[in-house]
Amino acid sequence: MAKLSDLIEAFIKQLIEDTNGTIEIQRNELANQFNCVPSQINYVIDTRFTTERGYYVESRRGGGGYIKIRRVSIGHEGKNYLMHIINAMGDSISQQSAHVFINNFVDHNVVSEREAMMLKAATSDKALSAVPVESRGYIRASILKNMLVCLLV
Repeated sequence: MAKLSDLIEAFIKQLIEDTNGTIEIQRNELANQFNCVPSQINYVIDTRFTTERGYYVESRRGGGGYIKIRRVSIGHEGKNYLMHIINAMGDSISQQSAHVFINNFVDHNVVSEREAMMLKAATSDKALSAVPVESRGYIRASILKNMLVCLLV
């Protein structure tokens, strides 16, 4: 039997698919539907619908609060998706997060398997071994952003 988190994730993904990429849900209503606490819904959204995985989430708290989840559309040759990632990445990124992004690029057919291997190699801790550990995330983000920009031109 699937875990509750997996069921909630699948349900939300199906809603997103059925509505062409954007949904607006109320946390409490979804929690009632799955007979769980609203924090379980928060957990699923916070861990499974991240920018790294190709989603944009905004929420408004309070009585009429909602959560809006939008799947980032993959435009012509994935350019919209890549620009979204470049803008959302921030100044520092871990090797693990970089590899999640890169795997998603492959899943969305934005880069080939070979290009993904090169992106992973260039952003790996091994490649950055001469850089002090506390600076690797910043250097990695800079390298990845520059490589992605090259894919856009």
